[in-house]
Amino acid sequence: MKTKSLIVAAAAFVGLTISSAQAETLKFAFQGTLNTLDPYSLNETFTLSALGNTYEGLTRRNEKLEIEPSLAESWEVIEPNRWRFHLRKGVKFQNGNDFNAEDVAFSLKRLHSEGSDLAKRVNADVKLEIVDDYTVDFVLPSPNPILPYEWDTWYIMDKEWTEEHDAVAVTSASDTTPNYAALHANGTGPFKIVSHEPGVKTVYEKYDGWWDKPTHNLDTVEFTPIGSDATRVAALLSGELDMVYPIPVQDVKRVEDNPGTRALIGPELRTIFLGMDQMRDELLYSNVKGKNPFKDVRVRKAFYQAIDIEAIKSKVMRNLSTPSALMISPFLFARSDEFKRFPYDPKAAKALLADAGYPDGFEVGMDCPNDRYVNDEAICQAVAAMLARIGVKVDLNAQPKAKYFAKVLASGGYDTSFYLLGWTPGSFDSWNILDNLIQCRDEKGKGGAFNLGGYCNKKVDELADEILVENDQTKRDALIAEAFTISNDEVAHIPLHQQALAWGVRDGVEVAQRADNQFLFRFVTKK
Repeated sequence: MKTKSLIVAAAAFVGLTISSAQAETLKFAFQGTLNTLDPYSLNETFTLSALGNTYEGLTRRNEKLEIEPSLAESWEVIEPNRWRFHLRKGVKFQNGNDFNAEDVAFSLKRLHSEGSDLAKRVNADVKLEIVDDYTVDFVLPSPNPILPYEWDTWYIMDKEWTEEHDAVAVTSASDTTPNYAALHANGTGPFKIVSHEPGVKTVYEKYDGWWDKPTHNLDTVEFTPIGSDATRVAALLSGELDMVYPIPVQDVKRVEDNPGTRALIGPELRTIFLGMDQMRDELLYSNVKGKNPFKDVRVRKAFYQAIDIEAIKSKVMRNLSTPSALMISPFLFARSDEFKRFPYDPKAAKALLADAGYPDGFEVGMDCPNDRYVNDEAICQAVAAMLARIGVKVDLNAQPKAKYFAKVLASGGYDTSFYLLGWTPGSFDSWNILDNLIQCRDEKGKGGAFNLGGYCNKKVDELADEILVENDQTKRDALIAEAFTISNDEVAHIPLHQQALAWGVRDGVEVAQRADNQFLFRFVTKK
């Protein structure tokens, strides 16, 4: 097994030289579907990764996840509250239109429009000023040392093309009628999408007009979603596909032992966790009427202590997971080792439920995807079985990710009582976790966009505001630790683990396995 233990090792990449290599077709499969080509529809890693082969941001990240210039050649802080970005000249969208400052301004406005799931890439109070056709200033209400950290997945759209095709309105994850931008793409990246059948097949072709020098040797890439683990692995082993992911943890050895294939195993930055509706006065899906059990920290802690995380690690994840006490990977926060999980203790959990007024437990609905994370449905089934031991009956609703996200992110209210979710901070910074998952939910978009359960502590919000503008790393880490201590003590969420990456590739295919689980074709060569 090709096991790697560090982020840099996970991002190791061999075989960039293509001077004598023949252009190739790459065929790959993922467990889930690519439902939309609108780059602002869904803040989900696979969707953003798939679209990141066609669209580009002002910045990008290399194989080691280091930030590099992309559509912006350079940037600078010219005043504490003003960042200047110098745009790359001579860049063409794939339909031949020129890229310029108007496209950046348009993309920022569309990013913050109704239906966008990526509005937090740039805070709503950040203003853009066009200096000239290839220079833009971002004016901030206060200093922000991590302003562009997530801009590699804030993809810039062609203003003319989007307006021409009446696609200015974003097709959200819960929309049932897609617009033109949801079914067609026009980026500046290394690959054009030449055909797209949602849920069936997507075909990419090399874009000869790309501004950068290709290091891949691919002419065509064909993506086919295959939800069945067995079918996906069989297609790899037979030679039908060149690359599949994820491969089930129980099939890693089989892929390793098969002549002509190998498994790429490495750590992922994503944290898998459970959330609970702590906002409504009565849960949407429960037999408890007139009140909400999850408003009581004793109930939340009881759920936490009922979960045998080591059993999930060994039996469900086959030891390809790392139990977590935090909502962020230990690779991304220097003081992570100071935090410990609440111990697994069913007796203590039952006592907490009794103290909270539920000696016989209660019934609650649970939402879970079944094709998004490694063994996601199996994890939810295990959690349900563990909670049953303390008297809690879980009604599990496991669905494909398209239906799952449309439900839990439903416009007008988060439609869930208890749920499983995974999160990779796009900035690789703790503030992203606080802002998206832990801060009080704010309809104006200031924070908590993915805080589906509605946890709220004003002190944590104050700390998050301080963290955003603090430049001293030691002081910043202390503020982060304080915020995580409060939210952990109050069981804002129940962190489970960081899952491992498990990809299967054929011999002769060299690929960068980035720890953010993005699969980018520009890092692929095929012999």
